[in-house]
Amino acid sequence: MKWEQRHEVAKEAARLLYYGLATEYIFAKKRAARSLRGPLPSNKEVALELDNLAESLEGDERKKRLVSMRMEALTYMEFLKEFQPVLKGSVWRGTIITKRSDIDIVIYADTTSEPLAVLNKHQIHPEIKYNSRQIGSISKTYIHLLFTSPSGTNVEIVVRPTEDQGLREICEVFGDIITGFTLSKLVRVLKEDPTMKVLPD
Repeated sequence: MKWEQRHEVAKEAARLLYYGLATEYIFAKKRAARSLRGPLPSNKEVALELDNLAESLEGDERKKRLVSMRMEALTYMEFLKEFQPVLKGSVWRGTIITKRSDIDIVIYADTTSEPLAVLNKHQIHPEIKYNSRQIGSISKTYIHLLFTSPSGTNVEIVVRPTEDQGLREICEVFGDIITGFTLSKLVRVLKEDPTMKVLPD
């Protein structure tokens, strides 16, 4: 019975997130738990339900959108290949929500001037933001380069120092190590299995 209650709460939290009635997992879970008088599910349980919901509602259109977003990501990663780009987020996972997902790319550079010059060369003039992030016991501030692609997709490029290459990060949602797709891996995925998902067992 308890598992069934958790499952129902996870489904309701996923619905809240999908329709934008909640923006954070914790708020969606608490609201769903209060509504259904059930126990809090894990982030992973909610994420899997969210993926199932998007799959059922968006179907083949979602797969087409995923491939399109991965192709767009490939373009920007090729522009920035000298900075060892890695595709992360829902486009890497294959769990996009068509209306709201963006392209998340991490690059490694000790200054922003060089990657900015590359983007400017391709007529891309991003907005620059600073964001602090806790990685383990260390708090770091990273520069985020934000712009919208010609297709209307939001793109976020995070500039990290070269010393961060190889840094292991645990996903707050799925609990696994965030690996992402390197440029060569993304090329291979698009050739062999363009809609593949990267989910923990």
